[in-house]
Amino acid sequence: MDTTQLLKGVLDLAVLAVLRDSDGYGYDIMRRLREAGLDEVGDASVYGTLRRLFGAGLLTTYVVPSEAGPHRKYYSLNKAGREHLARSGKVWRSFAHTMNSLLEDRGIAA
Repeated sequence: MDTTQLLKGVLDLAVLAVLRDSDGYGYDIMRRLREAGLDEVGDASVYGTLRRLFGAGLLTTYVVPSEAGPHRKYYSLNKAGREHLARSGKVWRSFAHTMNSLLEDRGIAA
C-alpha cells in the first residue's frame, strides 16, 4: 500500500507530536519524524506543515543565532497546539482502534 496519502492525512498530528517534548527547527523535526519511522516524509511537506500550523496559531517560533551558518527558526507548541494535539490524538486513537478491529475481524491483520 502506498503510504503517501496516509501520511498527508496525519502529518500535522505527527509534527505536533514530535514537538510535544522539545522544540525543533525544520531539519531537526524532519530527522525526528524519519527516526520515528516516517521515512517517506518529504522536506517540502514538513516545511509546509510547519508554516500551516504556525499560521493556524498552534505553534510559536523563535530564532537562534548560529556562528557556523544561518540562524535557525525553532518551532514550539503553544497552549492551543497542545490542546489540538490532545484532541487530535484522541480522534486518531479511536480511528486506529476502529481500523484494527475491522482488519482483525476479517483475518487481515498480521
